[in-house]
Amino acid sequence: MYDIVIIGGGPAGASFARLIGKRYKVLLLEKRSFDLNKTREKSCGGLIAPDAQLMLARFGLGIPKSVLISPQMFAVRTIDIENHIERYYQRHYINIDRQAFDQWLESLIPQEVKIINNAVYHSYRMENDEIVVKFFYQGKIYEEKTKLLAGADGAFSMLRNQAFPDSPKPKLYISIQEWFETHKNLDYYGAVFDREITDFYSWMIPKENTLILGTALEPGKQAGEKFQLLKNKLKNYGFQFEKSIKKNGACLFRPIHSKQICTGSQKIALLGEAAGFISPSSAEGLSYAFKSALALARSLEGGLEGFAGVYKKEAQSLMRNIFFKNLKSPAMYNRVLRKLILKSGVKSLKIEKMKI
Repeated sequence: MYDIVIIGGGPAGASFARLIGKRYKVLLLEKRSFDLNKTREKSCGGLIAPDAQLMLARFGLGIPKSVLISPQMFAVRTIDIENHIERYYQRHYINIDRQAFDQWLESLIPQEVKIINNAVYHSYRMENDEIVVKFFYQGKIYEEKTKLLAGADGAFSMLRNQAFPDSPKPKLYISIQEWFETHKNLDYYGAVFDREITDFYSWMIPKENTLILGTALEPGKQAGEKFQLLKNKLKNYGFQFEKSIKKNGACLFRPIHSKQICTGSQKIALLGEAAGFISPSSAEGLSYAFKSALALARSLEGGLEGFAGVYKKEAQSLMRNIFFKNLKSPAMYNRVLRKLILKSGVKSLKIEKMKI
């Protein structure tokens, strides 16, 4: 019998386990094996934005060299295809190997926590005042009992769908990423806006000798066609997408209303993207994973009894943050407002290119 079973060992689940692992009897179930030859790869750009950097600082954590990947970037190249405007802005992202980053976060979990990698959550049921969790591991079905079930299983959370089927979901997108071999040095993060492609945005991220091209698309049969259109349009900006290395995708939620955030109930808690915590303006999720893990851990400082109300209060700051990010979104995603801001050149950089 466990005090807490956590579904998902990504940044939210691993951070939560690390924070409570010495106070409670905890089981963490993670579907990835972290075996480089077998693991499921998360469709993620692998950048740590300033808000997430701040949370790592608050946790007193420093990222090991083995997690970092070149180049380290200090500028964003904003490409507004609709308005035919480009600007550079100063912003520092830490470029990481996302797989190595998640593995590192798992390594920080106290040894008191039982971790089962390559375990796939199936379902849960209530028995009296206990929760029975069913999962698959090495081809067999297992069951474990717990007092509290925590869902950190990402945007398309199976636990959320089972436990809160009537809870309004954030707007769904399909995130598509393709990795290309490149010999051209890119030292910036690219943000691309074009409503013919998506009402969200697309991105380009250099990783060693590769370039990631990604976009968040509304689900539908035209998703593949729009991704190809994006590649064709970017060729006009000097980009070459020739030797494709791999391609991956994932579901991505974009909360546009506080009712789409679900923190759970008296027996089930949701955190990270499973709860709907992700930036509606940039799709940045690491900072929300860390913040929601901290909020849930704080709500359990007084015990399991009555934690749900405390967690909801602790999470109010995240909900306000998402509210204000939605207020900010029109400046990024409204064509006219974005044009005015980019044309003004406020806070933009002039890139000095010297001829040798």
